[in-house]
Amino acid sequence: MERRGDAVKLFLKLVGVPAIFLAIMRFMPVWSKLTAVAHTLPYDITITEENQRGKPLAATRWTKVNVPTLVADGGKSPAWMRNGMRALADILPNAKYRTLEGQTHIVKAKAHVPVLVEFFKG
Repeated sequence: MERRGDAVKLFLKLVGVPAIFLAIMRFMPVWSKLTAVAHTLPYDITITEENQRGKPLAATRWTKVNVPTLVADGGKSPAWMRNGMRALADILPNAKYRTLEGQTHIVKAKAHVPVLVEFFKG
């Protein structure tokens, strides 16, 4: 039995999306995109569950993450998301932080691609 929609709904509840928005989202074009990647939610939950409680990130947990990392947010994303991304960039040893002005949490590819190309070209 296919339960991708249920998985997305549960995840969105976990991250604090209000019930009214959950009800509306099911009828928006983004819903099909979210359900298409529902199988990746266990990875998201693994990271967000312990780290999305408004507490500072434990510095010792991240010291061994030494790969170059791009941490980006949308300039129109909620402050709590932007604060979280900034905190992550500050604690990762090899992180670069970028804000994509004019973007929300759902960043458009047109804004995202140039930043990724610049990051990977180094």
